[in-house]
Amino acid sequence: MEQKDYLLREIEKIGDIIRAIRQKLFGGTDELAISVSNQAEALKEMMLSEAFIDLDEIFVMDATETDAYLAGQKGFNVENIELLAQTLADIGMTSAPPASFAMLEKALQLYEICNLRDRTYSFAREAQINRIREELQTGM
Repeated sequence: MEQKDYLLREIEKIGDIIRAIRQKLFGGTDELAISVSNQAEALKEMMLSEAFIDLDEIFVMDATETDAYLAGQKGFNVENIELLAQTLADIGMTSAPPASFAMLEKALQLYEICNLRDRTYSFAREAQINRIREELQTGM
């Protein structure tokens, strides 16, 4: 029972961290958003310092390696991976190529990892996947 409580707290903590990062990047009720040109670097720095996730390392991994990497991180369940994918997609949609393509490709990969891990079909996730695929096709 104690182990389960610990895992649930770690999952909630990572989710809270990613939500806080999103609020800092895109603005919240009382703070201004970080400029579009600085969002990718700010995300990398915040993920490394707050969640101990090295996005530069993740960007060079394939789907299998990314899945294994995130599985080894405490607190990264499907919901938190999906939240990270959404963050990458939002930044990728507003960034300039080639960085935008890398972010969108990784977001797509993360959504596919979510689909493999989760046994529940998500219309919202599929809509995001289709949106990213359309963006990648029109941008190429």
